[in-house]
Amino acid sequence: MRYILGYPEKQGIDGDLLDAGPVGDMAVAAERAGWHGFALTEHPGPGARWLAAGGHQTLDPFVGLAFAAAVTERIRLLTYLAVVPYRNPLLLAKAAATLDRLSGGRLVLGVGTGYLKSEFFALGVDFDERNALFDEALDVLPLAWSAQPFSYDGRHFNARDVIAKPGPAQNPIPIWIGGNSRLTIRRVAERAQGWMPLSGPPELATTSRTAHLGSFADLGDKIFELRDLAGDRGAALDVAYPYLDLTIHSPEHEADRHREAFAELEAAGVTWIAVTGPEGSAAASLEFTEAFGATYLGGDGGATLGAR
Repeated sequence: MRYILGYPEKQGIDGDLLDAGPVGDMAVAAERAGWHGFALTEHPGPGARWLAAGGHQTLDPFVGLAFAAAVTERIRLLTYLAVVPYRNPLLLAKAAATLDRLSGGRLVLGVGTGYLKSEFFALGVDFDERNALFDEALDVLPLAWSAQPFSYDGRHFNARDVIAKPGPAQNPIPIWIGGNSRLTIRRVAERAQGWMPLSGPPELATTSRTAHLGSFADLGDKIFELRDLAGDRGAALDVAYPYLDLTIHSPEHEADRHREAFAELEAAGVTWIAVTGPEGSAAASLEFTEAFGATYLGGDGGATLGAR
């Protein structure tokens, strides 16, 4: 099992987004403590109503992860997740390839279709086109990363004999797709290297327009379905699960219970667990990052960091 530290971004509602600590310091602390991944999410134009209901601001994930890459050596860098329809796929490919090359091949491109209508409107993107735009990007990304000439007629662009260099360090950059729908499962099975299921209460599934996953057993059933659908590719697919039990922020309490939960997730087929740090202060974030490493990671320095 490998563990991803999600940079805590809730304090962007009432305070400074960086109250959780400088991104570089957090990434260095995570790598030193043995975490295997460091993640930033994306909301370029969240609505005030959504923020008031519990939403959050974010840093730009590609810029923030590039900053983290510059001060670390081994830890994986994950967009958790980048909303694909918000960008022209060539711009997305270039940002991802640049970050991957500059980080020495450490990017995992976590992606999703998005669900906030108001944010789509704010960015001038047709919400009803989001699935078509997502599939279009899945076509274009490997073409752009090949560093070979290609042509593609898109919905809103026409690329004729273009070439994007330099290509990424990895071939290809691992793509993990978020969401619980049958469409998402099929996309992962056919076209991606990993799945990021959505966990949470049933009402979250309504808000995010995806299927609800109840128990770890439900999750295990979905992972079995995914790997079966993927055929020969199935065993190599990663599954990154968001662990939402906030008592984890006090790792000295109930550590055995959390270890049991991690073991259940591993038995279900999960290969990565994502844990978001606590809200509050830089001191609290760094303390949690280090304490989690000492409690659950054994201070191993994160030696095994490559995505499968």
